[in-house]
Amino acid sequence: MLPRDPSVAFIAPSSSPRATFTNWGRTFSCRPLAIFEPKNEEQCELVLDLAWREGRVLRAVGVGHSPSDLACTGDFMLRTTKLNKLLEVNLEKLYVVVQAGITLTDLHVELAKHGLAMRNLGSISDQTLGGIVTTASHGSGVTYPVMSADVAALTLLLADGSRARCSRNERRDLFLATLCGLGATGLILTIQLQVERAFRLKDEQCSRTFDDLIENFDEIVRSAEHVRFWWIAASHTVRCSVVNRTTESSPPLLGRSFPYLNTLTGRFVAWLSSKPVTLIDDSHTIFNVECRYPQPTTEFALPLILAPPLSPRPPFLDGRRSPRPPRPAPALSVRDTIYPGYGRETCWVGIAQYKPYTLPVPYRTLFAKFAAICLAHQGRPHWAKAHHPLSPAALREMYPRYDDFVPVVKGVDGEGVWRNEYVRRQVFGEGEGGGEGGGDVSL
Repeated sequence: MLPRDPSVAFIAPSSSPRATFTNWGRTFSCRPLAIFEPKNEEQCELVLDLAWREGRVLRAVGVGHSPSDLACTGDFMLRTTKLNKLLEVNLEKLYVVVQAGITLTDLHVELAKHGLAMRNLGSISDQTLGGIVTTASHGSGVTYPVMSADVAALTLLLADGSRARCSRNERRDLFLATLCGLGATGLILTIQLQVERAFRLKDEQCSRTFDDLIENFDEIVRSAEHVRFWWIAASHTVRCSVVNRTTESSPPLLGRSFPYLNTLTGRFVAWLSSKPVTLIDDSHTIFNVECRYPQPTTEFALPLILAPPLSPRPPFLDGRRSPRPPRPAPALSVRDTIYPGYGRETCWVGIAQYKPYTLPVPYRTLFAKFAAICLAHQGRPHWAKAHHPLSPAALREMYPRYDDFVPVVKGVDGEGVWRNEYVRRQVFGEGEGGGEGGGDVSL
């Protein structure tokens, strides 16, 4: 059952202890029949051919950062971690072409060599760019779209073994569906990404009372290019971060010698003190927040206008949990199909259950109550974090273009070669639970 080309890196058969896949949050794991880690596009084609001959699903996965079972499968798994090269840089038109398996962390390094940067980012950069694109992951700022909006073109390996280049002008339906396609349209091989000249950001943080935040919510979220809030539920205080572009530099001598200390020290002081703190650094350093420890988390996209009424002291919290309050971001309008922010200004509200010393902690009941409240207020689950009970009928009502998305997926993959248990369950309503081969490893 091995590929005909021995240069394809076969990681382990299912009988090996190394064959178990566990996501970053340690919330789901699975034991694929085989795990492959191809080094080039031709090897990807060989693995796909093997999946066809064996009648198996082939699931692509990057670093496994999704806290859901999005990457899990009981069939074949293809790791994209070695498909991580920068292929082209165009300084005149400000775009790069990269392989989809590159992590954002590595991409930042490559872009910096050419004086470039991504225009918006989320809180972490551990994920692959392909994972960011196919889940329509977001950054912050009411005037900024999600990161998928900066994708100019894609090259896909389709289920029939052919390659397809798509963009807003070429195979548009396939392109738009792939921007939030959950890996169901094909394997993303390369991404043409619009970028900007490198820039610096100024992050001005202060503490507000929860009531003050809610009362002045709309004014605050529109007061800067990027606005984020963190609320520790045991307190009545919210840490507010308002971020704008700047040409200022970080003056301290220690910071000039060890630049990374500027932001790390500043954030440490910010969390210890209720006093205002100002941080200035390269864009990706300010956008990102240190998140070293695995944790269960979930997140919903709410209409921005409904976020303040929903927020006051949610009844499902008992003071021990740690929500992440609103992170405003705009809708993508008509740019794709099942993007959670489709057609409206969006406020992302996430909740995390921290795991002290990585010990198992209960979170399912908390998350279920949180999800129920969000769904009752027109919330749409973040696809990278979704583990919801919504049926296709509910999704059709929730996403006006659901009936445009599904036919595209079926049109390019009629047999469901790329369609793992998560996609079959969450999008097509097939089966229940965590999927064959998947399992919740937290309590």
